[in-house]
Amino acid sequence: MNRTALSEPPHSKPAAGLQMTVRELAERANVKSEVVRYYVRIGLLQPERDRHNGYKLFSEQDVMRIRFIRRAKQLGYTLKEIKQIFQESRSGRSPCPRVREFLERRIRENRTKLAELSALQKRMEQAIEQWENLPDGISAEDSICYLIEAAVELEEEGNANHLPG
Repeated sequence: MNRTALSEPPHSKPAAGLQMTVRELAERANVKSEVVRYYVRIGLLQPERDRHNGYKLFSEQDVMRIRFIRRAKQLGYTLKEIKQIFQESRSGRSPCPRVREFLERRIRENRTKLAELSALQKRMEQAIEQWENLPDGISAEDSICYLIEAAVELEEEGNANHLPG
């Protein structure tokens, strides 16, 4: 038996490659410890356990994984998508086709959302313009707010004018 291993105190540094605790990894990757713990909980990080004290131990590769996660999130990938990318990579397949697929889908979704936001912005600006000279007032008994109701009526009239006749 290896005498140094037997005489090694339980709090000593683990073997090379598995050198960091949650706190140390968080510091190296410039994230909070809670982020590291969350990534472990959802399976993005898979630490080893110190056989002496049960601490989760991380490697330099885990620092690189956290940096990868941060870059991917900056590009708009979700943690669920990032997990799928990791799974593809671990299985020996290139994740690149999936990476492109995710981003192309997100671009389409963003374009749709931007068009919807642009239409909403236009409606809001038209409403403010229409309301510019209208006084504030108390609504009639069967009314809630005549400003919004007037905007809805104008929109319905506009839609009625565009209906096939």
